[in-house]
Amino acid sequence: MAPPFLILLLLTCVPSVVPLTCYTCLFPAISPLDCLKFPQRCPPEQRCLASVAVGTRGDSYRVVLYEKSCAVASQCGLTGQKYAVGLNFTYTNKCCDTDLCNAAPYRTGLALSVLIPLPLALALW
Repeated sequence: MAPPFLILLLLTCVPSVVPLTCYTCLFPAISPLDCLKFPQRCPPEQRCLASVAVGTRGDSYRVVLYEKSCAVASQCGLTGQKYAVGLNFTYTNKCCDTDLCNAAPYRTGLALSVLIPLPLALALW
């Protein structure tokens, strides 16, 4: 039988999976506001996500939506496009690995955007 100190040493070498606590938005937020967020324990192997989606129509109309949540690694670092309600959206996802690290509003240096009614924003997402 192995000595107790050897068993203890082996147990300290086993990586433990400690789930993160991340902020999650109740609804996406419209710039310049931050979303109504609350802490949520993420499933193991997930990270904290902060996402921004910029919707445009022509050169003069722009709306920016912010989102926070837990995410699987395959969602991290993604940038893409989608079309909804007559707007072309470009989205970018960023992830982080510490508790509540997605607290700050995700900003891209864009000027203040045109505000649209909340029901339309929810329909977009």
